[in-house]
Amino acid sequence: MTQALNYNMIEEAAAYIRAKTPLKPEVGLILGSGLGVLADLIEQGVTISYDEIPHFPQSTVEGHAGELLIGQIQGRAVVMMKGRFHMYEGYGPEVTAFPVRVMKALGISSLLVTNAAGGVNTDYRAGDLMLIADHLNMTGRNPLIGPNDNALGVRFSDMSEAYSRRLRELAKRIAQEQGIPLQEGVYAGMLGPSYETPAEIRMLRVLGGDAVGMSTVSEVIVARHAGIEVLGISCISNMAAGILDQPLSHEEVMETTELVKEKFLNLVLAVIPHM
Repeated sequence: MTQALNYNMIEEAAAYIRAKTPLKPEVGLILGSGLGVLADLIEQGVTISYDEIPHFPQSTVEGHAGELLIGQIQGRAVVMMKGRFHMYEGYGPEVTAFPVRVMKALGISSLLVTNAAGGVNTDYRAGDLMLIADHLNMTGRNPLIGPNDNALGVRFSDMSEAYSRRLRELAKRIAQEQGIPLQEGVYAGMLGPSYETPAEIRMLRVLGGDAVGMSTVSEVIVARHAGIEVLGISCISNMAAGILDQPLSHEEVMETTELVKEKFLNLVLAVIPHM
């Protein structure tokens, strides 16, 4: 953790949130572009705007509401980010992942991260759901750079199982039971905000990437540093540059996530009780 965001700042943010609700969350949820619909199903919920929480950054992206919700889903106490932060907004990686530190301080032991991603694997189609098996950090940045606070995690964090094998097997079993087609692949995290060029997409395919996006990797690195078990799901919202003869747009991302809303909700709601 860099000196810019220290243990005291994490505790101040967590203390503010604790004062708003008696619930002690067990599961953290970070919802990507267009996937905030899950927030509508939260019970006994308390909503806190990001700008109220000490030291929290602000979300500036369309489709990201900028709210923290605490309540219950499927009988589990959860803390949910409706909207996340990105390095392309001008934040450092340790800032984009700061809420994960706060979630850990609140008591979570597992984290579900979701995102909208471009399909790099040519066998994928817009509207597919992809279980993240691993990631490529192509941002050139790491949230753990700087002095390490041993109270938050070890200096050299193991990433050999960044995405929990147990939770992936659980998600695959539930998807099969519900008849939900589920891809599984590698998420390539890029800095953004420009979409990738066709040449960059060809490079990512050679490197083993199946989907590409502009978030997630910093959050997962910090979660693993903190000892949090992670499950990641990408919504393939469009095919990446050069695969189809058409330009890319954020509007297409939002339209596709709306179309997959039902199967996404069904999968996530069935997984949460077992996280």
